[in-house]
Amino acid sequence: MFKFITRQSLLVNVIAAVALVLLLLLGTLWMLGFITHHGQYEKVPSVTGLSISKATEALESKGFAVEVQDSVWDPLQQPQVVLKQMPYGDEMVKARRTIYLTVNRSQPPLIEMPNLVGLSFRNAELYLRQMGLKLGDTLRKPDIAKDAVLEQLYNGVAIRPGTKIFQGSTIGFVLGSGIGLDEIEVPMLIGLTFSEVQTMLSGMGLQSGALIIDTDVKDTAQAFIYKQSPSVREQLPDGTIQKNRIRPGQSIDLWLGTTRVVPAIDSLPAPAEQ
Repeated sequence: MFKFITRQSLLVNVIAAVALVLLLLLGTLWMLGFITHHGQYEKVPSVTGLSISKATEALESKGFAVEVQDSVWDPLQQPQVVLKQMPYGDEMVKARRTIYLTVNRSQPPLIEMPNLVGLSFRNAELYLRQMGLKLGDTLRKPDIAKDAVLEQLYNGVAIRPGTKIFQGSTIGFVLGSGIGLDEIEVPMLIGLTFSEVQTMLSGMGLQSGALIIDTDVKDTAQAFIYKQSPSVREQLPDGTIQKNRIRPGQSIDLWLGTTRVVPAIDSLPAPAEQ
């Protein structure tokens, strides 16, 4: 072979070399066109709004590959439907390329319930929307913190911050209605357990204020009230005794201990400590 080439003139060899290069170049271009489907275009079907199975069937029937690129949650759409496709529908693209789909999730994602207690109603409502939660019924009860969130409810039951719930769940609020105008007599709480007092105060629209707990108390709920402020009665400077009154929404400070004290209803409260 080498002797055959060397026997030829220089011009013949140059022409042969150029022809070989052109042949290789044309072959390479043909192979690239075959691999990349150069010049072959196909119209992408619009599959937005279709279920993932129907969308896949429609795209594969046109020779496209399908890949689910992402899944998000849209409560306004049916689960497992295509929300977005790339390239978009009706675009002309190279045949057999991959179409990427964004699909609606089968169920909403789980999120942690935020702590909204203490926030104003307006701020709490904005926070709910940012978290993708819905506002449910709002109840009111007397409390000095007017329009503040006192409790957050899920299915009518108080829910703790950090509890896992589905995005889109409905959360209700118990809001403070402020201090009432009507006055009621201060109830006698001495001798009751703290759990009994909480039930009693709630029914009267009152709050438990500061808690002064003896060191030997192990279970606050079962501890007994041995002192309260304001007291049921007080002695005026002129020596007369009057019943104290309180408004719904106000609070009563409580002293808790392990010994049950039987109150003397008609007696004056013990003198304040100096």
